[in-house]
Amino acid sequence: MAHSPDHLLMGVAVLAATLFIHNFTRNRLVRHKLRLSLLFVGAYILVNVVVPLNGELGATPDLPEELDRQLRSLEQLALAAAVINLLVVSLINPLRVDRVPDAFPSILQDAIVLGTLVLVATFVFEDRLLTTSAVGAVVVGFALQDTLGNAFAGLAIQSEKPFRVGHWIKVGEFEGRVAEVTWRATKLRTKTGNFIVVPNNQVSQESIINFSEPAVPTRLELDIGASYASTPGEVKTAIMEAFAQVPRVLRAPAPDVLLQSFDDSGITYRARFWVDDFEWDDEARDEVRTAIFYAFGRCGIEIPFHIEVGYEREWPEPDPATKQQQREESLARVDLFSRLSGDQRRDIAGATAIRRFGNGEAIVRQGEAGDSMFVVCSGTVAVLVDPGPREVATIEAGGYFGEMSVLSGEPRSATVVARGDASVLELDASVFRALAAADPQAVEDIGMAAVTRRIELDQAREAAASAAVAAVPATFLSRMRNFLRFGRK
Repeated sequence: MAHSPDHLLMGVAVLAATLFIHNFTRNRLVRHKLRLSLLFVGAYILVNVVVPLNGELGATPDLPEELDRQLRSLEQLALAAAVINLLVVSLINPLRVDRVPDAFPSILQDAIVLGTLVLVATFVFEDRLLTTSAVGAVVVGFALQDTLGNAFAGLAIQSEKPFRVGHWIKVGEFEGRVAEVTWRATKLRTKTGNFIVVPNNQVSQESIINFSEPAVPTRLELDIGASYASTPGEVKTAIMEAFAQVPRVLRAPAPDVLLQSFDDSGITYRARFWVDDFEWDDEARDEVRTAIFYAFGRCGIEIPFHIEVGYEREWPEPDPATKQQQREESLARVDLFSRLSGDQRRDIAGATAIRRFGNGEAIVRQGEAGDSMFVVCSGTVAVLVDPGPREVATIEAGGYFGEMSVLSGEPRSATVVARGDASVLELDASVFRALAAADPQAVEDIGMAAVTRRIELDQAREAAASAAVAAVPATFLSRMRNFLRFGRK
């Protein structure tokens, strides 16, 4: 078997080039793939060093001509594989950036290397190697037909790109985020944190739903039932109010509500909204349903029971007198109304309503117009101010907020959200106008208590200057008289 020094020099040159690029690149994929080139060129050099040396020592007898020709062809094929892999990997991938080109994923690069090597083996090397390779290919093809089917399917997936790593997809009955696409399979990470390995051959035969394309936002739908006693306008307004309480619901594209059908037990509405990540669809549906439950409760909208079997049941209605007493007791605990008589508190309680809010729901928002105040009946609420928002206070049962807006009509100075379930008593401006007509001094006393509270809040927010604080009471009382349309007698 003849080995020329030029062959050895060629192998050393390829080895040096491979080592240089391997040390120069920052791309981990390039380094990984160059190991194959190092293996082949190392084998080539080893053969060109060991065989001639053994021949000189007489350790290796002359080989038959046919076998010698086959070995020389395999040796050359190993060098060709090393060079082809080096060129393909170096030319396709960015060497100084750790990134895989979108147009040439790893599996496609392997296919290019393999295809080029097959062409070289077919048209460059001798016919005997071609015949041997063809027979071997047929045997391997029959033995690994499933594996090869998965490999070709994986190559088609990478070429057509119906999805990418990071996309949330559904393939047949399997659903998850694409974690990896290999020669054999596509790996999905489910919502439960498990891996599903789906063979590429199966992926290519199933319908694929890609929730991440062509646009990232995904629209979700919920069917909600409401009683015939509530008008469609009232129901749609309440559902839109619920959407505003859920941070996962995108404002653009805007959510909407459609009247879906008139059913036996009520009217069905379809609530449609968008989220920016389908992975959290269950959580988003839960938050929207929860917000709708509380919004319907505040608006007096009944969620109908599904009628399967007719039966009679008495539903105990809350005693109006008991509800009135509860509202009066809530007002009595508030120092803002301590000067009022029992009759005055009774009149105010009769003109108010208790509203319930779920955890995290905004009761009022900073900057919005407001003409009502709230007394916390149960639970706890948090006061948040921009920027941030940052929490500056918490208010428990017996506390109140929104008094500046109801007395002067100015925008809300803070956002107030429920911490857990909370119920509040809402008093609008008409209540204070009626009280001012009967007892202006009582309203002014309430105003003075309110402005004192406002100064304390301003100090907590570090937003009020000491020079301006002294002028607040007189200015506020003037605005309050104009808003409630009364003057001192």
